[in-house]
Amino acid sequence: MSVLVNKDSKVIVQGFTGSEGSFHAEQMIEYGTNVVGGVTPGKGGQSHLDRPVFNTVEDAVKETGANTSIIFVPPAFAADAIMEAADAGIKVIITITEGIPVKDMIMASDYIKDRDCRLIGPNCPGVITPGEAKVGIMPGFVFKKGTVGIVSKSGTLTYEAADQVVKQGLGITTAIGIGGDPIIGTTTKEALEMLITDPESEAVVMIGEIGGQLEIDAAKWYKESGIKKPIIGFIAGETAPAGRTMGHAGAIVGGSEDTAQAKKKVMRECGIHVVDSPAEIGKKVAEILG
Repeated sequence: MSVLVNKDSKVIVQGFTGSEGSFHAEQMIEYGTNVVGGVTPGKGGQSHLDRPVFNTVEDAVKETGANTSIIFVPPAFAADAIMEAADAGIKVIITITEGIPVKDMIMASDYIKDRDCRLIGPNCPGVITPGEAKVGIMPGFVFKKGTVGIVSKSGTLTYEAADQVVKQGLGITTAIGIGGDPIIGTTTKEALEMLITDPESEAVVMIGEIGGQLEIDAAKWYKESGIKKPIIGFIAGETAPAGRTMGHAGAIVGGSEDTAQAKKKVMRECGIHVVDSPAEIGKKVAEILG
């Protein structure tokens, strides 16, 4: 059983005809993802990459039955794109756009919270279920099907972890890149919950960063849940200077529990197998599942 996306996902691309949307839509189609069309206001009725273009998400859903959307809309308009997708009945909204104003994301998060949809991102690499669907910007060839789920704040560390797991002769059920912004749709805990309760996932790799409480919340939930399925954890940013934003807008230490050391301590106390270097992720997974 996959999580969030699979071979039955009907995917539309918002910002379809732009350079980013075009490039990644083509990669997704080549991977085998069921991309059924795209949205670019004012270009409805045209065809792009042999797929129909629609003016609105509502039109796209009516015509194609789309249930999943990936957003490559520029930052100033991306929050509107998220709300439009939610309004049109899209169930999984994956937002790649980086640099969406925090004020806009607060409004979009509030708007969609009572609607039947799940937002992944923004500022994320997307979601991949190997061999079925790649709805994102990750290099598909790195991921092979298997029994290890991945939830990560970092795009590049998602690919690194997947590569290491595959090189150990294992593979991935679904990898979820949740994004590194201060306001995101799906939290580490929520993504972890989906993967840990997925019957095909025998273990989960959880990659976090300094800043915020997401990993702490996930670790505490795991301990309280009583679930024995193993989690392998890593926190990036051990050597980051205090008070400095590192890479992601959300990766800034605001309190004593935000540091890498503090997060790792709590994670260990909650029964998570924490590694101190990203180079150790694959070996630790193999050792535990061995």
